[in-house]
Amino acid sequence: MEPTAHSQQEASTPSSVETAEHLALKLHTAVRTRNSENVQELLEKGADVNSKADFGWTPLQSAVQANNLEMVQLLLDKGACPRARKDNGGTAFTEAAMVGNVDILKLLLHYGLDIDDHDNNGFTAFMEAAWYGKEEALKFLYSRGAAVNLRREVSEEKVKLHKGGETALMDACKKGHFSVVQILVQEMGADVNLCDNSDRNALIHALKEDHEKEKESSVSISIGHFLLDQGMDVNSKDEGGRTALILAVELRSLDLVKALLEKGEIDIDDADEEGNTALMVAVEKNDHKIAKFLCEKGARTDVGNLIAVANRKRAPDMACLLQQYKAQVVQETLEAWEPDSKRWRDQLKNLYKMYRPMIGKLKVFQYIQQRIQSTSQGGIYLGLHGGTEVAVKIIQRTEGDKERTFLERCRGCEHLLKLFQAEKARGCMYLCFPLWEKNLEEHLQESEDQMDYRDALGMIFKAVRELHSLGYAYQDLHPSNFLIDLGGKIYLADLDNKRRLIEGEKELVNSDVEALSELVLYVLTGGRKPFQQVSTEDLDANSPDYWEALDLVESLRSHDEQGLEGLSKHPYFWSKQIRFNFLKSIWNKIKDYKWEDKIALFDASNSAARFPYAWTKKIDQDVLKVMKNPEKGKPFTYKNRIIDLLRLIRNLDEHPNERISKKIGDYAEYFLTTFPELTIYVHKSLRQNPKYCHLADIQDPSL
Repeated sequence: MEPTAHSQQEASTPSSVETAEHLALKLHTAVRTRNSENVQELLEKGADVNSKADFGWTPLQSAVQANNLEMVQLLLDKGACPRARKDNGGTAFTEAAMVGNVDILKLLLHYGLDIDDHDNNGFTAFMEAAWYGKEEALKFLYSRGAAVNLRREVSEEKVKLHKGGETALMDACKKGHFSVVQILVQEMGADVNLCDNSDRNALIHALKEDHEKEKESSVSISIGHFLLDQGMDVNSKDEGGRTALILAVELRSLDLVKALLEKGEIDIDDADEEGNTALMVAVEKNDHKIAKFLCEKGARTDVGNLIAVANRKRAPDMACLLQQYKAQVVQETLEAWEPDSKRWRDQLKNLYKMYRPMIGKLKVFQYIQQRIQSTSQGGIYLGLHGGTEVAVKIIQRTEGDKERTFLERCRGCEHLLKLFQAEKARGCMYLCFPLWEKNLEEHLQESEDQMDYRDALGMIFKAVRELHSLGYAYQDLHPSNFLIDLGGKIYLADLDNKRRLIEGEKELVNSDVEALSELVLYVLTGGRKPFQQVSTEDLDANSPDYWEALDLVESLRSHDEQGLEGLSKHPYFWSKQIRFNFLKSIWNKIKDYKWEDKIALFDASNSAARFPYAWTKKIDQDVLKVMKNPEKGKPFTYKNRIIDLLRLIRNLDEHPNERISKKIGDYAEYFLTTFPELTIYVHKSLRQNPKYCHLADIQDPSL
């Protein structure tokens, strides 16, 4: 019996998983061995053009790696997906940049690929071209709009470990592709002073020794000189705290050492995290020329046991040189010391023990492991000023003078971050602040201790009012900008210079007040949701402060005519006893008013909102019965009016009844728990009544 057309078709297609896998394996082998005829034949037999081999490689990616344009075209014509990713997120496009084939890059771009697409490690095609030194591919990608100064994007976990953030320029420097470095800077405008997530700039990447480097030290030195000519910042450090000067000494380049010191911006005595200075490294490497030059330039010889190192190296000439510059055997014993800070304890103890060149009375290490916060102007670092634990902001002296002027005005403010001391050196100003433990966002998300929200918000309100009193609005009232010290005191810090002069612009103040509403919600919900995603629906409706908190947020959003000063005395900030005192005082204030006026005060048509239920049904009926027929006094029928409830509260408090007291306990506790909406209802009704709004004001020294 002859096979039918259907049976012939079945014979030409994979009949099992094993057959499909076998065909796919053969296809990958054929692509990698550049056997185009075999590839064509396997595809006709039904091999999956998008099958994946080990590590997620597709035939298309293998064809690109093989630098075979014709095979790439064939696979694309047969339906290969140009967007398919390997296990590391790489695509055929990034692979094409590695091999540097411009024709393949052009071909793949026709499929609408994003030129700045990156793999799981943040590498774009442009970065790969720089890494592998593929100049033509780099120029082509640049001509098609590739981002030159894009920093490597990595996962949040890697960012916390200071991974990622490198640029194409850093990659070219690291791999020693001098011509690519020149092209990136001179033709493409690469920013030489960008830093990665470890605070390393391109100069550090160029000079740092790396076992993977494909360059000789002479190339590193040439790149270093080139970058210095481009106005490079020489004060960046590597992950071990080593400066460009220390790295230049390790490369044993006297010319580069001279060039760095000629810039006049680098501290010759700066040391790495182990306390090694450039001179100490030169002595360790027994480089007499560099050591002599550093000594001539004033490098300190009284740190580190330099003579002992020279003797160990059997270098008598080096020992004589050091003695000529008054080097001595150093035997420094530090006293035991324990920081006050709990969070920064380990870093502070390391700073205390290590050698650092002093800046006036300040000891600081501008190094990522000592950095406690980043700002748009740089970083905030741990420091010891005369033995006091401080946070240090390092900025240019011209900007520092302006900042110091503002900070001097904050000295009389209780909740604005104040300047402790300031030092100047090499064109920079070192602004020292009292050290804080955490910011508000960190405290809410990380601390196991329950925060007193009322107390915290009281300090936050006062901080913003103090800033406004100085004539400034903040414009960035984010929880990370409120700092908390060891004692739990909260300060508003403008470390990023976000403040703006108000100068009659009321909308700036209104903007701060609106932002406070979001901040209040964030605090009251314990930071459970990201800031600006929290809403009033996230408030705890069972909280005894729920109605007061809700009204406070709404008042802030509505630009209440009381302003921030008035809202700082909002019922939310009142204690339970003050709220009760307010309620029981109302009747005494209005008892002599005309009866119709008293009723109108809390009539639904005049008040802020209708009271949500009939109070005479919710109150304990024994209480109501006793109060209707008091032992001493005339009988009185209480109607379902708020004015009657206020009268009952006042009468019961001024004429306590033992029977009622035994049944309901503390009066304030009972009434505020039974009628949680009452305080805000009464307060809001009075506030919104122009004739009687003064009745809402209370005089209490605690506020």
